[in-house]
Amino acid sequence: MEKKFDVAALGEILIDFTFAGKSADGKNLFEENPGGAPANCVAALTKLGGKGAFIGMTGEDSFGKDLKSVLEGLKINTDGLCTTKKQHTTLAFVSLDQNGERHFSFCRNPGADTQLSKEDLNHELLKNAKILHIGSLSLTDEPAKSATEEAVKIVKEAGGLISYDPNYRETLWGGRKDAIPTIKSMIPLADILKVSEEELALLYGSEISLEETAKQILSEGPKLLLVTLGSEGVFYACKMAGGKEECGKVASKKVSVVDTTGAGDSFNGGLLYRLTRRGEPLAFSKEELEEDLRFANTVAALCVTKRGAIPALPSLEEVEAFK
Repeated sequence: MEKKFDVAALGEILIDFTFAGKSADGKNLFEENPGGAPANCVAALTKLGGKGAFIGMTGEDSFGKDLKSVLEGLKINTDGLCTTKKQHTTLAFVSLDQNGERHFSFCRNPGADTQLSKEDLNHELLKNAKILHIGSLSLTDEPAKSATEEAVKIVKEAGGLISYDPNYRETLWGGRKDAIPTIKSMIPLADILKVSEEELALLYGSEISLEETAKQILSEGPKLLLVTLGSEGVFYACKMAGGKEECGKVASKKVSVVDTTGAGDSFNGGLLYRLTRRGEPLAFSKEELEEDLRFANTVAALCVTKRGAIPALPSLEEVEAFK
């Protein structure tokens, strides 16, 4: 069946209060920006011209209304966005160091995004997605964990693909011993896995090379692995037609970094946009994949030159002009 959506993203949607300078008397100022990794990813895709949908939950408060308005403004389908009176919309305060690197302080105890249940899922929306994109933060608490697992099952049974970004946030796992096993439990179900270099070391250790770790991951189920290397670009490993494995690195252009919030998410959105331009997203040559990754790197590079995540996402015209 022809799928209606290129990507449906499921998981946390929240307000990022991003550091925006000092007041006249020296106090920190924070700017309200829409955020949440899955929301950022699908926003990047739709800003480029893809068809996206979002599944998640906000509180019935002004922040929740603001978030829905932002998604709709980006032409993201919100039929799967639910609200709850029991919890406030999740908030995150994002401070930046001198290199533009982020430090998070979350107001999520447990937060509205964790309250999405299996009963809340829009099955028709999920069945109509070429790719379901998820992160690991929807696995921290119930009922969102069970809802995420059920959504993956629905999409796979409908012939869709799973994109997984195990974006680890230590404070949201609270030092739990089951954090790493829980995060890794989703990897065998993923077709596309994107991790940062730091997250890869956390999940698999740093004793073996990228190539050896990639070989292990591909044996577990994923067909395409991306390891983001910050300003150095991305390492990739994939299974080609016929079972041949390929790996390599694609460099990123240098830019002046203002804020790295949403960098990995914008990379994801850019890559998923390119993959869904073809009938079979994972049917590519090595050369085609590397071109897709150059495109995704450019999306991320442009994103970090501005403050915030969703507000900083580039258009297709901006990406093509920058290339």
